[in-house]
Amino acid sequence: MPKKTQFNTRRISRKCLTSTYHINSSRYMDKDHALDAFAALSQSTRLDVFRLLIKAGEVGMSAGDISDTLGVRQNTMSANLSILARAGLIRNKREGRSIRYFADMDGTRGLLAFLMEDCCGGRPDLCQAVINALACDC
Repeated sequence: MPKKTQFNTRRISRKCLTSTYHINSSRYMDKDHALDAFAALSQSTRLDVFRLLIKAGEVGMSAGDISDTLGVRQNTMSANLSILARAGLIRNKREGRSIRYFADMDGTRGLLAFLMEDCCGGRPDLCQAVINALACDC
């Protein structure tokens, strides 16, 4: 019987996070996954999709609506959505025959936390204005 490959994946309590593959136990995205997220966002259409899904909030959008809004062919959009999902920036939910996409706020928080992890040399009071600007009033 072949030996099973073990992956080093940490499960994090569902209470604070839903992504189990991109964020380590301190709630920060690790460097490799942050690089994947930045690579996914470095393409214009994917950045537009991500921003559109952030604006859509918890309602999300169907793949067809995203394609129509941005004027992108559906097969091209499908590839872009897959890349963003693998990077942990969006998630999807099947609704009958269609798929609805949402910004993955846990992945987004993990990426922002990665960027801010060592902010201001351990003096959080210096970067509080940046943190306040990132906080959502919704």
